[in-house]
Amino acid sequence: MINLKDYIAIIEDFPVKGISFKDITPLIGDKEAFKASIEEMAAVAKQLNPNVVVGPESRGFIFGCPLAIKMGLGFVPIRKPGKLPRKTVEKKYDLEYGSNTLCMHSDALKKGDKVIIVDDLLATGGTIKAAIDLIRELGAEVVGCVFLIELTELKGRDLFKDIPTYSILQYPY
Repeated sequence: MINLKDYIAIIEDFPVKGISFKDITPLIGDKEAFKASIEEMAAVAKQLNPNVVVGPESRGFIFGCPLAIKMGLGFVPIRKPGKLPRKTVEKKYDLEYGSNTLCMHSDALKKGDKVIIVDDLLATGGTIKAAIDLIRELGAEVVGCVFLIELTELKGRDLFKDIPTYSILQYPY
């Protein structure tokens, strides 16, 4: 079995001093490690019985699309403002330094859809909480969240305690 942590490069003080950046590019660049990560995510996701996969821009696309294909499901992107061509719903949320906005096509999900959110990293949880709010606004249910990496000391999952949340790899920070 592949140890996926062997494929995560830890870059200290990037992008700013004090941050320990977890670089996924070695993992996604290795066909066996990338495949193994998707297999592990799929094993968790199948238990949640979703009918659609949602991923936030941009690394959520990297893991969400192959996961959707593996599970025989569709994929819905959540994007930054100005990137989607049709009518959207939007959610503004606060970041540590400033704010951001997430957007999704207003017809991307139907009432009753069972959604799994997939992303590369769970840190403070703000982006995922905003995604959950968007999904719920459209009448869909978030049945779970799956991440490649979780920074456990940041307690991001505390923002959405009511949703089953799984991470393949954990780091303190």
